[in-house]
Amino acid sequence: MLNLVKRLLRNLFSQSTPPCQAFLTNEYQHHNQRRQEHLACLGLDIAQKTVMEVGAGIGDHTSFFVDRGCDVVSTEAREENIKILRSRFPNLRTFVLDLDNPPSTFNETFDIVYCYGLLYHLKEPENAIKFMATCCKSMLLLETCVSFGDGDELYPCYEDTSNPTQAISGHGCRPTRRWLYNRLKDHFEHVYLPKTQPNNEQFPIDWTLPAPKKGLTRAVFVASREALNNDTLIESIPDKQTRH
Repeated sequence: MLNLVKRLLRNLFSQSTPPCQAFLTNEYQHHNQRRQEHLACLGLDIAQKTVMEVGAGIGDHTSFFVDRGCDVVSTEAREENIKILRSRFPNLRTFVLDLDNPPSTFNETFDIVYCYGLLYHLKEPENAIKFMATCCKSMLLLETCVSFGDGDELYPCYEDTSNPTQAISGHGCRPTRRWLYNRLKDHFEHVYLPKTQPNNEQFPIDWTLPAPKKGLTRAVFVASREALNNDTLIESIPDKQTRH
């Protein structure tokens, strides 16, 4: 309880980190590059699609879809982040969207919903998945931090609200891959994981080993309305993957 009080007081009185200072570090940019290289290698039918990007931050992933001729709508919960996003992509439609509190009146649908690096910053990830599924006509592309283990567990946690890359509510989660697979399966006919992982230390390739004592661990999911004839994907949760 004492640690929780200290955390809350620090968040209350600390000065927020400027978005560019948080997002444009060498480590963060390297991580983004490896994730997008990996997504490109999956050979998914992405070009010329309508895309809703959620949790876009300052737009570091947005050009991946713009460069492929997609009609992109980018969303972000933090006003300070979306101002930078709009300055970088002035011709794109953008709006503020908090996936912990999605609007009940939103009724647009998109071929692809892109949710990389957001779900673990949410207090209500199950509701967020449901909302994204209602917006998704074809594929939901999801990458998030996860916990090791075979159980169906959510593992809520606290995050620093003063950091523009972290949960705006101060509450996040580190679900197991099984939890995510099951929640996605509630809304999509087919749920896949890649046979490979991005070439970054945060993406484990042997899930039979003990969980790392430090650092984040991540996984990639592809949820689809239709069966995908794609040799890079497996319709189950693999114990071992290879490095892209």
